[in-house]
Amino acid sequence: MDHRTEQESEAAIEARRLIEAVEAVYRLPPPAPTPTRFRDETPNRPSDAEPVRQPDNRIVPAWAAGTAVAGIGVGTGCVGLGCGVWLACQGFAAVSLMSVLFVTLPIAAVAAVAAAVGTALKGARAAHTEHHHYAGDVHQNHSHHSTRTTGLIAHTKNDNRHR
Repeated sequence: MDHRTEQESEAAIEARRLIEAVEAVYRLPPPAPTPTRFRDETPNRPSDAEPVRQPDNRIVPAWAAGTAVAGIGVGTGCVGLGCGVWLACQGFAAVSLMSVLFVTLPIAAVAAVAAAVGTALKGARAAHTEHHHYAGDVHQNHSHHSTRTTGLIAHTKNDNRHR
């Protein structure tokens, strides 16, 4: 064996030993696995606290949801009525879909107006609440007013009585 090859192999062995020693000193431990779930097995104990009223913070007011539901119902009814009219017209003559839509459009408009008026009246009735906030002298008027309407052609009688 040549003297030079022997020195190179000894140098390679020494270099490998030094690299392994440095790696052993500066080697980081493998990272711990990250937990992805946790289950708490401790039993719940009953609380002696009184229940707390939770405020009702709805995003959509009830009258708006009612109007939306009424609109969907009116739309569905008008589509069904329009389809029925269209099928009936198909039996009588070759009527285009556009003409059927023009026939049913007034029906849909009346139904939509009726739903809107009904929703507005319901909202007005629901919004009326009595609050009595008095500051200073108070005078309460106990008058009584009654109205009676009768007949095919309306005839109204008003009665105003003061107590």
